[in-house]
Amino acid sequence: MILVDDPDDERLDGFRMRERALANRPQRRGEPGGRFLAEGDLVVERAVAAGCRPLAVLADAQRIPPVVTAIAQTSDAEIYLASDELRRRITALAVSMSVLAVFERPPALTVDEVTRGHRRLIALDGVDNPTNVGAVVRAATALGWQGLVLDHTSADPLARRALRTSMGTAVSLPFARHPDLAQWIAEVTAQGVTTLALTPHPTAETLDADLVGSPDTAVVVALGSERHGLSDDVLAACAHRVRIPMASGVDSLNVASAAAIALFELNRPS
Repeated sequence: MILVDDPDDERLDGFRMRERALANRPQRRGEPGGRFLAEGDLVVERAVAAGCRPLAVLADAQRIPPVVTAIAQTSDAEIYLASDELRRRITALAVSMSVLAVFERPPALTVDEVTRGHRRLIALDGVDNPTNVGAVVRAATALGWQGLVLDHTSADPLARRALRTSMGTAVSLPFARHPDLAQWIAEVTAQGVTTLALTPHPTAETLDADLVGSPDTAVVVALGSERHGLSDDVLAACAHRVRIPMASGVDSLNVASAAAIALFELNRPS
């Protein structure tokens, strides 16, 4: 373990990465390689438990978290120790996390790998806010959904804010990108998968677990961006358009809130 006291130490450059560096275009195109940054002991622990390889760790010099000791004993990652103030300056976080770790990105999965054997899936169309993506992932893992398919404009589930918001669960929920989300949804709809587009449109069907039927029914729920919602192509590709009933004068919910309600309802025994 290496004690550091210089905020300009080049060895700490990996911890200075901002959102753009961690949710870059190669990842959105599904290209291999890259890194991701895990913040906080719980998120780091979950990344380690998921088999992700740590490359470097920055931790509290006064109170070394147990996960740091475990990483030091089981990997060749560089371990740096620093004061609270130095860690704040390096990471630009208002709160000094006890540990941050840079990990090697796991190999990207294909859509076939994500969907194989899974019957409860989510599709994200144009959800470019990483906090929203992370919240959707957290709801999905909590409510028993098994995989995520994204278009190439949606944020990276392993982006800094997405991973933090998901409380590290993004490392365990299989996800992949598809170059034409509407085409993929149309294909699985034709194969008999129940596909549902979540939309606030008043002509949509009311969200109900009966739309899914048996727990063995394969289901894909499509969610769109905050402002524009689902694209016309994705809406057309889905077998059902469903909405969450809301009070008069309220047109929509935050996509993460809507996702939590829909995923709970649709995975509920009818």
